[in-house]
Amino acid sequence: MSNQKQQKPTLTGQRFKTRKRDEKERFDPTQFQESIVQGLNQTGTDLEAVAKFLDSSGAKLDYRRYAETLFDILVAGGMLAPGGALSDDMTRTHFCLFTAPEDVKTMKAYAQVFNKLIRRYKYLEKGFEEEIKKLLLFLKGFSESERNKLAMLTGILLANGNLSALILSSLFNENLVKEGLSPAFAVMLFKSWISEKDINSVAASLRKVGIDSRLMELFPVNKRSSDYFSKYFTDAGLKELSDLAHNQRSLGTRKELQKEIQEQMSQGISFKEIIAYGREEIKKSSISEQKMIGIMWTSVMSSVEWNKKEELVTEQAIKHLKQHSPLLKAFTTQGLSELTLLLRVQEYCYDNIHFMKTFQKIVLLLYKVNVVSEEAVLKWYTEAHLAKGKSVFLEQMKKFVEWLKNAEEEATTAFEGQSIQKKIKNACVVLI
Repeated sequence: MSNQKQQKPTLTGQRFKTRKRDEKERFDPTQFQESIVQGLNQTGTDLEAVAKFLDSSGAKLDYRRYAETLFDILVAGGMLAPGGALSDDMTRTHFCLFTAPEDVKTMKAYAQVFNKLIRRYKYLEKGFEEEIKKLLLFLKGFSESERNKLAMLTGILLANGNLSALILSSLFNENLVKEGLSPAFAVMLFKSWISEKDINSVAASLRKVGIDSRLMELFPVNKRSSDYFSKYFTDAGLKELSDLAHNQRSLGTRKELQKEIQEQMSQGISFKEIIAYGREEIKKSSISEQKMIGIMWTSVMSSVEWNKKEELVTEQAIKHLKQHSPLLKAFTTQGLSELTLLLRVQEYCYDNIHFMKTFQKIVLLLYKVNVVSEEAVLKWYTEAHLAKGKSVFLEQMKKFVEWLKNAEEEATTAFEGQSIQKKIKNACVVLI
């Protein structure tokens, strides 16, 4: 018994000491707002000081819980009631986005304030996007100047990647569209965005979230026409946006057209009928012949399952293209169309590795059946080819191009009096 260790008494719980820097004061929304307002009143119009105040205050104030209150104050000077009006019973500050000068320099400075705040406290990112969505829905409750400032700020933030273009879905709100607020706001926003970046940046961001195909929804149903859209934004100095929307509509039309042509091919509809349909669509949809030959090439090449073996796919491709050459010939009546087809062939052979060694044979076939001319081939070879697979394809075409160049010079000797068919036969011999 004496050898047994006596059991020592233990405490039933443990007490952890919290570091002072990790302690956050607990406030209700009113106290939180008073703290933010007081700080903004002290920093005034010095936005560098505002950014520092917000950075240090995040260590004590509960930004995560009161994110909406924080952003309301920074934008409007106080908490916003439904509809966009400031709550009467709450403390306000006169130092906020809506009371700032309406100029690009100031808006860029405010964008930096928000950027620094969200980079410092990453958890605010989602809350900030929700705030912007809400503010867009409240546009009717703001003055024209306030809307302009918000639009400029939003455009800058979108350009710099601080916001997702998904926030623009709020502009499709039925009431905003009906009041004409959506397109007016969009004009200021896109001008700001394009000024910071360019239209390609805008297009990429809109396309990423599927907004690019919805821009027409900025207008009431009775005004959703291509002509009205184009005139509205062109008159507002945004021809780039008008062109972007036009290209998007054209892309949608081309996709539908390609789908229809492929369907016709699968149903065994005659080439004559398919060609007639294609020509009708060129007139109806204002599609250029160059666009149509691209659609036709893709449709032809998508209508068959290709052999995976490189040594067999060449024979299959030549047979298939020879059979469908009337479809290609019908839409290469212009030199530019011929060149477009050659570029599409080059791109296809590069993107599909089994066709890398087939390029020259396809071009020779197209030349033989009079789909592409000597001039188009030489133009492609000397200056108009793509960078994709350039060295491989130029090497493949070297002998044929040399023959084409020498053919005219030797017209009075070796090739004098020969028909086109005989010249092509000689070309084939040279290439073999």
